[in-house]
Amino acid sequence: MENVRDIMRHPSSVLNSLSEHSKNSCYKYGRLYRILFNEEMYNVAYQNIYAKEGNMTPGANNVTIDGMSLSRIEQLIEAFRNESYQPAPSRRTYIPKKNGKKRPLGIPSFDDKLVQEVIRMILEAIFEKQFENSSHGFRPNRSCHTALVSVQKTFTGTKWFVEGDIKGFFDNINHDVLITILGERIADNRFLRLIRKFLNAGYLEDWQYHNTFSGTPQGGIVSPILANIYLDKLDKYMNQYILQFNKGKERRMNKESSRLKTQTDRISKKLKTVKDENVKQQLLEKHRTIREQRMQIKHSDDMDQNFKRLKYVRYADDFLIGIIGSKDDCRKVKEDIKQYLADTLKLELSDEKTLITNAKNPAKFLGFDVFVRQSNATKRNKDGVNMRLYGSRVVLNITNETMKKKLLEYDAMTIVHHNGKEIWKCKSRPCMRNNDDLEIIDQYNAEIRGLYNYYAIANNSYTLDSFYNIMEYSMYKTYACKYRTTKKVIIDKFTSNKEFMIPFTNKKGIIKYRRFYNEGFKRKAMSLTFSDQLPQTQKIAARTSLIDRLKAQQCEYCGEKDNLQMHHVKKLKGLQGKELWEKHMIARNRKTLAVCIKCHKKIHNGTMD
Repeated sequence: MENVRDIMRHPSSVLNSLSEHSKNSCYKYGRLYRILFNEEMYNVAYQNIYAKEGNMTPGANNVTIDGMSLSRIEQLIEAFRNESYQPAPSRRTYIPKKNGKKRPLGIPSFDDKLVQEVIRMILEAIFEKQFENSSHGFRPNRSCHTALVSVQKTFTGTKWFVEGDIKGFFDNINHDVLITILGERIADNRFLRLIRKFLNAGYLEDWQYHNTFSGTPQGGIVSPILANIYLDKLDKYMNQYILQFNKGKERRMNKESSRLKTQTDRISKKLKTVKDENVKQQLLEKHRTIREQRMQIKHSDDMDQNFKRLKYVRYADDFLIGIIGSKDDCRKVKEDIKQYLADTLKLELSDEKTLITNAKNPAKFLGFDVFVRQSNATKRNKDGVNMRLYGSRVVLNITNETMKKKLLEYDAMTIVHHNGKEIWKCKSRPCMRNNDDLEIIDQYNAEIRGLYNYYAIANNSYTLDSFYNIMEYSMYKTYACKYRTTKKVIIDKFTSNKEFMIPFTNKKGIIKYRRFYNEGFKRKAMSLTFSDQLPQTQKIAARTSLIDRLKAQQCEYCGEKDNLQMHHVKKLKGLQGKELWEKHMIARNRKTLAVCIKCHKKIHNGTMD
């Protein structure tokens, strides 16, 4: 019989207890399945995921987050107790990709999402601390930016890049391999069987059922953590590979640089014995001249075959390798990784897309051009001494192609060709002409800030100004299209003190102004910091506010005492504010309303008084 006290422990205690053993690779976790009997775990999971708009999209069983109640959680727990729980197949839909193709996306039922979030929290507590620093995707305090900054800070001096591409990774994860990997840390067959149930749940497309014999649940909450657990094997393999690959403590000094250093050393010795001031000044001048010459020469020998280094960074299924060595070294590294993926993880490395690139030329990684810039430029330090400034530093750039694709995606420009040149011309966006003035400027501001926020760490972030200029005049043309007037009239009407701004009246009747973005595109430095903490396990409140409202058992609309259901809406701005219950939600700025079953039925039937 399960220990009731353990089952009802607070989620933070449960997860922290799991994470304490995470770094001990020999520790095996048992009795995980019983955590699924803990009602408070679902309360936290519900609080974590309730705000996502996708929760209002029905899965294959046509059930959404709307109508969430304590009884739904109780039914789930009962299904786990008697082991009758079976995930529903996901409803498959397709979303467009940047290249014009479509990517399949699975929409699980909300109950399955809730269970997946509980499983995700458990797996994250177990595996997070054992993941390698080279892994950056779908992890607390990690992001595309931390991966890119890691490349910039640690790939210095790189001669070659290897751009890793795994064919259809998420669709080709081998279920048996994944369960075996999980079994290395988890000694609970009931918990492992549950994960396999999710892997084998299948999907519905055009109301036809399809089995899933490989891959993780598309669109599933648990998929990212399972992918990281799977590819952690590759990360650990690369760690060992690096230890064997690296060679030598430092590069051999360049012959010319070594010769000049010998001269400066001799002069330095003479200076210790010379007493004549004139001779001393001559020696100092000669020392300075030779040192300046040496500053213009590479300090080390790039062709030193006794010095090799390999760096590796991964974000989800994309990885980048930096190599100081020969091109033959790169070919061998690529072949060894290909062999390891095939033999151990049953994955295929794409020969065509896994490119070997000279570091002087840009490699592609997470939407940036990455290359190494050679420079002998110097700069005086605070003591006035001339120091080498750059050497072989990694540069992250945003390309014109990236900005062009984004502008075409937004339908903010057209391209014309004149005398063999490509000319970008801004255009209005007729699809926005029925939006109100505030929505239009907000949309443009959000799109500009969105691109800048991602590419702010680029060395050439200032080039976003060309993207900005097209967006600015596209906005003017969109307003002109809406008001059936000219761009000049719009600029004159809404410009004040050289700023374009749209007036609006707030709830208190005060006239305010929304300004068009004008903060520039200065490069932002990002520090590379890692944290071993699990933020979602350390700071869980005693009870979540949503669950508190359900447990109050008092309808927030009619005040009657009853078992409650949580009414959810996708967006607050979608409410017209005509019904009293809509005004109730708008006034509290909440997308949820805890109501009795009677009121909930009336809301959906449109018969609420």
